[in-house]
Amino acid sequence: MTATRSDAPQSEGPFLGRPLLRADGVTKVTGRADYAMEHDPSGVVHAAAIEATVGAGRVLRIDTEAASGMPGVMRILTHAAAPRLKRCPLVPEGSVMESFLPLQDTRIHYSGQPIGVVVAETLEQATEAARRVRVEYETAPTVSDIGDPGCVTVDGPAAELDGRKNAHGQDCIQSTTTLPAASERGDAGGALASCAVRVEQVYTTPRETASPMEPLGTIAEWSEDKSLTVWMPSQWVEGAHQALANWFDMPAYKVRVISPFVGGGFGAKVTAHPDASLAAMAASDMGRPVKLALTRPQTFNGYGPRPAIEQKLTLGADAEGRLQSILHANVNETSFDDEYVESGAGTAKVMYAVPNLGATQGIVKVNSFTPSWKRAPGEAIGAFALESAMDELAHAIGVDPIELRLRNYAEQDPQTGKPWSTRKLREAYEAGAEAFGWERRSMEPRSMREGRQLIGWGMAGGAFPVVSTPAEARVTISADGSVEVATSGPDIGNGTYTILAQTAADALGVPVDRVRVLLGDTDLPGAPVAGVSQIANSLTGAVHRAATAARDELVALATDHEQSPLRTARADDLVIRDGMIAHSQGSAQGVTIADLLRKVGTRTIEVTGDTLPPGASEEDRDAALHSFRLMQPPTSDYSIYDWCAQFVEVRVDEDYGTVRVSRMVGAFDSGRVYNPTLTESQWKGGMVMGVGEALLESLNVDRRFARIVNNNFAEYMVPVNADIPDIQVISVGEPDPHASALGGKSVGEIGVVGVAPAIANAVFHATGKRVRDLPITMEKLL
Repeated sequence: MTATRSDAPQSEGPFLGRPLLRADGVTKVTGRADYAMEHDPSGVVHAAAIEATVGAGRVLRIDTEAASGMPGVMRILTHAAAPRLKRCPLVPEGSVMESFLPLQDTRIHYSGQPIGVVVAETLEQATEAARRVRVEYETAPTVSDIGDPGCVTVDGPAAELDGRKNAHGQDCIQSTTTLPAASERGDAGGALASCAVRVEQVYTTPRETASPMEPLGTIAEWSEDKSLTVWMPSQWVEGAHQALANWFDMPAYKVRVISPFVGGGFGAKVTAHPDASLAAMAASDMGRPVKLALTRPQTFNGYGPRPAIEQKLTLGADAEGRLQSILHANVNETSFDDEYVESGAGTAKVMYAVPNLGATQGIVKVNSFTPSWKRAPGEAIGAFALESAMDELAHAIGVDPIELRLRNYAEQDPQTGKPWSTRKLREAYEAGAEAFGWERRSMEPRSMREGRQLIGWGMAGGAFPVVSTPAEARVTISADGSVEVATSGPDIGNGTYTILAQTAADALGVPVDRVRVLLGDTDLPGAPVAGVSQIANSLTGAVHRAATAARDELVALATDHEQSPLRTARADDLVIRDGMIAHSQGSAQGVTIADLLRKVGTRTIEVTGDTLPPGASEEDRDAALHSFRLMQPPTSDYSIYDWCAQFVEVRVDEDYGTVRVSRMVGAFDSGRVYNPTLTESQWKGGMVMGVGEALLESLNVDRRFARIVNNNFAEYMVPVNADIPDIQVISVGEPDPHASALGGKSVGEIGVVGVAPAIANAVFHATGKRVRDLPITMEKLL
């Protein structure tokens, strides 16, 4: 049946809000978790990609003679004989982030582009054969990155960017209908002219990669009826399902995507990438299942990085530091194929009560894979610019950084005028400052030290918007009283298995260890993308609705069926606790769920619930599951955000300029916390990623070839245990009924927001040197 709203008795709800351990923890540490690439279909063969070694041009000739004669090599697929693929619409209308399709023509778009695939009996044979393929190119000039001398740099409204070309004659910066229009609140330019104090700086962030522990890869198998089954690590199996159906021009019901466990995503696995289409093409050509496992360097090229971004930010304030105007000009890299936009202006628009604000957006086209999301896209880089500038303003007028932020505190959304649903940012400042000991901070830079170690204390605030997309879930009560929850949504390490079990256990009144959760399979009820920190609320809402309806059926059996021992009771007199249905006053003996089902002759109760709006059509369902079209704030009446305050202590070696983070405190308003253990893990993980962004991470490009040269974990630096101190996290939030059915907002991305500027501000406090170009490395301090 389909779930409806319930007036049946509520369970006691003992599980949501408790710090339960991960339901999948033992499965993972004992090696029993079924990760996609560990699957081995019968008769599987292995593939290895052949990559372009130039950044632009076209393929003239591919010499496969040496590779074809190697032992075990079965097929070498190139553009000459590859199946033709059809386009899939890009998000938000469609389900992919990039328009590039492999092996469709001879053009080279970026270095590392797959231009062929070798299929062999073993992975080793395929890999070695791919190395022996020789390719001749006709090369073309490249634009390597946002700082390439051949690229036009722009500092102005997007409307001024039309028709600009780089030194190679390529369209480099464009303003098109796909770019956001320049936005204005009040008269930002006019107000700035009369401001007593002004901060005007450019803040730059490099190209970064999401760096999931699990590399990309795909296993594809075609059946005799021309249906396709794919195993792949995915944050959105429904999106991959639709992309494959579009690419191969086949009915969606003939595609199945399976991804029960994902070894980290952070945006890298939001949509399907060329590895998926390559594996499926090879499997179609071979008539056998094909496994294409990308190497770590190939994974660096296999999905879009966060682009390099330049933000020119101007703050205008009165003598007391009260903001009067903000001007924000954002320019980011994108590929020549697509127009990806990552703007930091969203943070500036909502953080402070500033009456005048202007924001513009430009793009720089480079020879790169189309950029994509990395954890907290837009908000992480936006907070770096805004919160660094706020620290510069505080220093300029000689006030404490927290005091400056309180003077500019926004009591309602300054962009829309709507009330906040909940905004515990003031409480986050207070709780974080108290835990950190902020009152002991000396105002003057270079005034705190221990020997040759300069000590700096910095802080920053941050925001992340709360959105939601409708989802589906099925809840089944079995004859033995156990419960199964099923949805196609993934667990990307955030604890979905656990919180869905907690949600169902609370709604049904059963022990949480009696709930089994199935995830990551398009044969299950559908779910939207696990991105923008929405998946917990989307799925808990659907599970709660389905479980509540299943409980209604259970109670109806108890009160109405002639074989029920509780048939004389009224529904609102019953409670369900620990798998037992009984009178709320304990006036009569209860019955277990299993005994009730046995007595009334019912084997199972199965309910599918969803959070689609009333009267939703099949087109609405398709939009929710296979696009971003229904991804929106939970309500139009309130402005809903996560909020954070980050506090950091750094120690800078005065002789060598090395920076070590020695203390971190984060205070967060994420609404209701469903599981403190998992929530704290998410917050801390985000803070760790923020350390990487501030001090370590940067994709380095060889401008001769537009080639990433540090495409491995030996040279692309990410934090390790030795880089991270003890981290204290604090929840200051309260249940937010406007954000979700169960009162949570989101936790997955707010943890990274504000960390980079807090570190940069602490480095300035320690050294007196302001670094506006991430990462902060020793040569920038000496």
